[in-house]
Amino acid sequence: MSSTQQPSSSSSSKKQTLFIYSLIILWYSSNIGVLLLNKYLLSNYGFRFPIFLTMCHMSACAFFSYISIVFIRLVPLQPIKSRPQFLKIATLSVVFCCSVVGGNVSLRYLPVSFNQGVGATTPFFTALFAYLMTFKREAWVTYAALVPVVAGLVIASGEPGFHWFGFIMCISATAARAFKSVLQFFRGFCFLQKESVSIINRPLPQHSDSTNKAKPT
Repeated sequence: MSSTQQPSSSSSSKKQTLFIYSLIILWYSSNIGVLLLNKYLLSNYGFRFPIFLTMCHMSACAFFSYISIVFIRLVPLQPIKSRPQFLKIATLSVVFCCSVVGGNVSLRYLPVSFNQGVGATTPFFTALFAYLMTFKREAWVTYAALVPVVAGLVIASGEPGFHWFGFIMCISATAARAFKSVLQFFRGFCFLQKESVSIINRPLPQHSDSTNKAKPT
């Protein structure tokens, strides 16, 4: 019986690993694709409505998330339990939406490479907001590692495609993204992070079925 369960558990582990790698590849490819498409629409094609474009992004995310949760059942449905929880989720949603709007607006004025270079300064803003909100200092090595990041941003600001308004919007989007990350770990918002981790560690639904089929009668 143990010899039968061992290949089954090994097969389930391989399926879960393959599933996780597939999600990572899909996440990378979709992010790159959306970024390049946004740049084409806002800069080359002449589309002048970045806020409307962000609304389309958020609507598509909500629709496909609903399909994945309710019909495909990739993760369990988590109902909102109270009004304070709803307000905290809404706060994170507004901050995230502002970061997406700022990023889309900046793409109209900045090259994609510079946009991503500014986005690489997210750890700097994360450390800054973490200190301002929790008064907790990190090790000096952490702050020293942020110096090359900020220095690279200063050097890149002298490139020919630099635009002040696009730069300000891109910095604002980066700061909002970092603020959301810190906010998720701040006091009452921690429940969102814990639920996300529990979802990641949850086994795939079909694993239990395959295990039961492998058990001898």
